[in-house]
Amino acid sequence: MTDFQTKLNNYADIILRIGVHLQQGQTLIVNADLDAADLARLVVKRAYELGAARVKVFWTDDIATRHHFDLAPDAAFLEEPKWAAAEKMELVEKGAASVTIKSSDPDLLRGVAKDRIVNAEKAARQANTKYREYVQAFRFSWCLATAPSEGWAAKVFPDAPKEEQVALLWEAIFRMVRADQPDPIAAWEHHLTELKRRADYLNAKAYKKLHYTSEGTDLSIELPEGHVWLGGRKTNDQGIAFVPNLPTEEVYTAPLATGVNGTVRSKKPLSYGGNIIDNFSFTFENGRIADWSAEQGAETLQGLIEMDEGSHYLGEVALVPFDSPISNSNLLFYKTIFDENASCHLAIGSAYAACVEGGGKLSREELKARGLNNSLAHTDFMVGSKDLTIRGIAKDGTEELVFKDGNWAI
Repeated sequence: MTDFQTKLNNYADIILRIGVHLQQGQTLIVNADLDAADLARLVVKRAYELGAARVKVFWTDDIATRHHFDLAPDAAFLEEPKWAAAEKMELVEKGAASVTIKSSDPDLLRGVAKDRIVNAEKAARQANTKYREYVQAFRFSWCLATAPSEGWAAKVFPDAPKEEQVALLWEAIFRMVRADQPDPIAAWEHHLTELKRRADYLNAKAYKKLHYTSEGTDLSIELPEGHVWLGGRKTNDQGIAFVPNLPTEEVYTAPLATGVNGTVRSKKPLSYGGNIIDNFSFTFENGRIADWSAEQGAETLQGLIEMDEGSHYLGEVALVPFDSPISNSNLLFYKTIFDENASCHLAIGSAYAACVEGGGKLSREELKARGLNNSLAHTDFMVGSKDLTIRGIAKDGTEELVFKDGNWAI
C-alpha cells in the first residue's frame, strides 16, 4: 500500500504537471489556507525542482477570517483593497500560473449576518473583475485543489473518531485525484482522453437544446449558436494545456442566457459563503429566475441570487455521470469542487468565454451578444441523480438520449 508521504508527493506532482503544467522559468502563485500548509510547502519545493523562477505564496486562515466577519465594522465589507487584486493581476499578465489549495470549514461563517457575507463577496468580485475575466477565458494556467482541515473533515466524517477524521479525508482526496495510483500521471492522461472523447461527441452533435427530467426537475436549456463543450484540459494564451480542477469529471458548456425554462431541484447541499444551502429549487422563465425556495440557507441563497442582474441567470451546464468515482464513494464533501464532480450541475452567474467559438478573444459585450451571461457570481449547484434523464434536441427537432438513469447514454 502506498504510504502517505508518497501519495502527498504524487498529489503535488499532479497539481504542477497536470494541473498548471508548470513551465521552466515560470512564476507560480500559490493561494493556500494555513490548514493546507504541508501540501502548499511541498508544492513550492516541487515547483522549484521543476524549474520555477519564483513562487509567491498568499496565505489565508479560517480563524482570522471568522474574527474579521465577527468584529470588523460594516464598512470593511463594502470595498476590497485594490492593491491585492493588482498584485495578482500583474503576476499573471507577466505569465505566472496560479494554484489555489482550499481547506476551509464549510460552516465557517454560520451565524454571520447575511449582508456581511454578500457585501464581502461582491466587493471581492468587483475588485477582481479583470482577474476573473482572465480566469474564465483561460488566459493563463490555473488550478484549484484541496487539503483537509479539522472542521471540514468533521463535516465529511461526523461518525468517525475525531483523531481519525483528517486522515480519512486525506485518503478520500488522494483517491479522487488519483494520487494513490501506481502511475498517477498516466492515470490522468487516460482520464483526460476519455473526457475529450465525450466533449468531441457533443461538439459534433451541436444540439439546439437539452431537456432535463428527474424528480422535481423538468427543465429546458437552449444552447447558444457556436457553443463549445469543454472537458478536462484547457489551453491558455501561450498554447499551454492545463487542468483547472482537481478532481474533474465534467464535460460542460454555456447555456443561452435567455433560453432556460422550467423547474430544477438541487440534489446535493451547496456550501456557499461559509454556509450550507440545502433542498432548494429554481423556476426559470426566459432564462431568469422567476421563483425559488430553500429549506436550509434561504437567506444565503437570496444573497447569491441578488448579487447582480446576471446572478438571476445561468452561466454553465455541466454533465457528470452518476456512476463516477466521487459519486461511488457515497461521500458528501460539502465542497463544490468535489460534489459538482459527483453530479450533473448548473451554475448561477457568469459563463466561461471559451464556451463559444472564439470566445477567449471577445469582450464582455460581444459575449453577451453571443448569448452568454455575465455576472460577478459563478456558483455551481448539483442537479444530477440516479433518475436523471437528459435528451439532446437537434436543430431539426429530433431527439436522442444523452443521459439515462443518471449516466451517459452515448
